[in-house]
Amino acid sequence: MKSLWRTKWHATLETLVLVDEIGEKIAQSIVNYFSDEKNVILVNRLKEAGLNFTRSEEHEKVSDKLKGLSIVISGVFTHHSRDEYKAMIEQHGGKNVGSISSKTNFILAGENMGPSKLEKAGKLGIRIVSEEEFLEQIL
Repeated sequence: MKSLWRTKWHATLETLVLVDEIGEKIAQSIVNYFSDEKNVILVNRLKEAGLNFTRSEEHEKVSDKLKGLSIVISGVFTHHSRDEYKAMIEQHGGKNVGSISSKTNFILAGENMGPSKLEKAGKLGIRIVSEEEFLEQIL
């Protein structure tokens, strides 16, 4: 059984590695996953059951206030969840990154930020931004 989903959305390893933040290992995992017909059938069944595979309007870009900025999220937050902050960063043109590097522009820090991240940020001179500062910045 050849699925409509596979026909319509099939991507090669080469195509997948061109996607931002997808490296060769993740791309290979995706290719391997969808090379198994059982997995393709499962995805099709999920679609038929109503699972939405498209982005909703809430993820659409709102502004360019964070355009070109790489931001690390760390700690526990009061006002919003980590996922909500990730969505806000993307909505305002920023990029979520998982680890601190010299390319990190700032860290959105909640309570109990990890000591190793705090130390690394200090060594690299990366600014620490509170929830309140971040929310003011995007308003």
